[in-house]
Amino acid sequence: MSPQLAVLLASAGGVGAAARFWLDGEIRGRWRMVLPVATIAINVSGSLLIGLIAGAHLYLGLAASWQTVLATGFCGGYTTFSTASVETVRLAQEGERVRAVINALGTVVLTVSAAAVGIGLIGLLDS
Repeated sequence: MSPQLAVLLASAGGVGAAARFWLDGEIRGRWRMVLPVATIAINVSGSLLIGLIAGAHLYLGLAASWQTVLATGFCGGYTTFSTASVETVRLAQEGERVRAVINALGTVVLTVSAAAVGIGLIGLLDS
């Protein structure tokens, strides 16, 4: 990896983390829910963006280096699957096992689906 790509990757990761911090605060400040909605929303929107970026690489010729910077850098800093894991464990520890299972399985289903939708949307542009 070139030094320039490493700097772009790290910078994009920092911007993604800052965006996550801001959005998490906005969502948590407005809604109190039975599930960690902020984390779910961040991971689903990040996965959709990863799908759009992957689709742009596959169908539209986005350079692999830009895919790395955007998907691995920005989206890697933006999404927070470690927080989703911690929140799932916290729910289970609080005796909220059904909510913990819903959070864990729902996050996986929603994020993978969002990534697939992103790839599919870009694929439609290529048609």
